[in-house]
Amino acid sequence: MEQRNCLCFIFMKDISLKELLEVGCHFGHRKERWNPKATEFIYQVRDGVHVIDLVKTRNGLKKAAEYIKGLGQEGKIILFVASKRQAKGVVSQAAKKGEIPHLCSRWIGGFITNWDEVKKNIDKINTFRREKEDGSWNKFPKHEIVKLNKILRKLELVYGGVAQMEKLPDAVFIVDIRKEESCIKEAIRRKIPTIAIVDTNSNPALVDYPIPANDDAVGSIQFITNFLTDAYIEGKKIGEKKQEQQQAREAKKESERIKKTLEKEEKKKQRMETEEKKEELEKTKEIRKKKELSKKDTEEKPKKLLDKARGKRGRPKKISFS
Repeated sequence: MEQRNCLCFIFMKDISLKELLEVGCHFGHRKERWNPKATEFIYQVRDGVHVIDLVKTRNGLKKAAEYIKGLGQEGKIILFVASKRQAKGVVSQAAKKGEIPHLCSRWIGGFITNWDEVKKNIDKINTFRREKEDGSWNKFPKHEIVKLNKILRKLELVYGGVAQMEKLPDAVFIVDIRKEESCIKEAIRRKIPTIAIVDTNSNPALVDYPIPANDDAVGSIQFITNFLTDAYIEGKKIGEKKQEQQQAREAKKESERIKKTLEKEEKKKQRMETEEKKEELEKTKEIRKKKELSKKDTEEKPKKLLDKARGKRGRPKKISFS
């Protein structure tokens, strides 16, 4: 974990308090609308409005960015949720930039806790898109095609940002946890880590990585969302680079393994050829030896026969003339 955090600090740009001040991250809600559990993030009260401590905003944002960057490195999925009017445009734009799944029209009840049913609607929108593109709808009458297009538009309005999701997200980023109460409850129930912009009227204890900041100002939401998106993109790049290096190492190992196998087979082939040559040489020697023995037998046979014949006749007797 320490090594991953170290990498994040190396690659992530620094955040200045001036930037946070300029985009209005320090404005909280009126004093009477505060949540007592947000006390640790409040710097002071000015004109009846709570002012958020920007040092804690920066620390929370850095910590959240570190975690999100780690998700990107590991190839995990984060879901952006922002259905409030001020947030949906900037969050949707940032999510598209980072190819991040997002829900910006409204929260779909049971999206996390009843994922199997939600996945059916996601599959439906993908099927409709595919059939429309490949011309499968052309066989229907015109009024049927109009109906299908109407259904597709409705599905895209709600599920368009999550159409590529194949499984539950590994983490959820939320803008305004009071408005997205159902989302935070479902995430807690399924034990999915949450990152959220937490204003002074919200309970930061519900969130794993709270970012104390103004969740109503467009500038504040845009700055934080873009920073987290950039962290995720950077993490994905590092992860892809590591994956490429890993694949290159595996390819090298495979190449070396194939080379060794070929060398082993070549040596085995050479050994077999040597053994075959030796066997052939032995056979040649044996054949030559047999031929020599046969020749010797052939040469000695007449002599033996002659000697045998002489032995039978014996030596001629001497005739004496007396």
